[in-house]
Amino acid sequence: MDDHRAAPGGPGAPTGPAPAPARADDGARDEAAEVRRFWTELGLPGLVDVHTHFMPERVLHKVWDYFDALGSLTGGLRWPITYRQEEAERTAVLRGFGVRAFTAMLYPHKPGMARWLNGWAADFAHRTPDCLHTATLYPEPGVETYVREAVEAGARVFKAHVQVGAYDPADELLRPAWGLLAEAGIPVVIHCGSGPAPGKHTGPEPIARVLARHPRLRLVVAHLGMPEYEEFLGLAERYGEVRLDTTMTFTDFAEELAPFPHRALPRLAALGDRVLLGSDFPNIPYPYLHQLHALERLGLGEDWLRAVCHDNGALLFGL
Repeated sequence: MDDHRAAPGGPGAPTGPAPAPARADDGARDEAAEVRRFWTELGLPGLVDVHTHFMPERVLHKVWDYFDALGSLTGGLRWPITYRQEEAERTAVLRGFGVRAFTAMLYPHKPGMARWLNGWAADFAHRTPDCLHTATLYPEPGVETYVREAVEAGARVFKAHVQVGAYDPADELLRPAWGLLAEAGIPVVIHCGSGPAPGKHTGPEPIARVLARHPRLRLVVAHLGMPEYEEFLGLAERYGEVRLDTTMTFTDFAEELAPFPHRALPRLAALGDRVLLGSDFPNIPYPYLHQLHALERLGLGEDWLRAVCHDNGALLFGL
């Protein structure tokens, strides 16, 4: 085939200034445009992401240090942080994606930490109106008091991390707090599955004990309960207020570590009104757009995608 492109400097060559070299923020703008195209083509006003992390900077940096060290701890698993930016930049990225509402998932790993985190999160929500006011808890004396304080201060979602906190969610110390949250109808996003590594109290059995006591508790099981997907689907089928978030699931990264069983897809489709978009932003080892494409390629239909990516979260939080 003949090449009819003009030779450099010859007739038809560009006469204007040479294009500027590509910059990192060009890639960010391209991704933002692709994310917005995704939800625009679904006819949505944006996204609702129930699983994003904002926390005091020194705490977040320790979380990043943990992921940075995973390679040496696990014999090769690499977990690069894609959005390792300052707080204001991370917030701007989500807004650029068209995320209408997001959360500040934060969690204590020892007693005496939760109330301090709740104070920080209340301030963050005050200065970040599109962030759902998030709070947390830990099994310790006084937990009911500070959970009630957070609720009265306007908390709209709680975060619990059984793996990092290394506690039994059915601990008697938490019983009054769970009861309070069930009565208030406030969702709790809870990391209780055994991925990426099992803990003493991870898995479906401790959560089943919590739900037996508090069947109206609005638990949102993070990561679809990875890797115990089917067991947590079973709890959602049994308890009408249990929901699941999609955080990291179906991505290439997660499918290599803990693949979702194909036989369970019809059950996930049937629970389409109780599945919520979660991303784990900024602590993800791939672009945000990949999570959306991973959900799309399941082939569960546009109605399911619309519900998961926006409508279920908008209804749950009254947006």
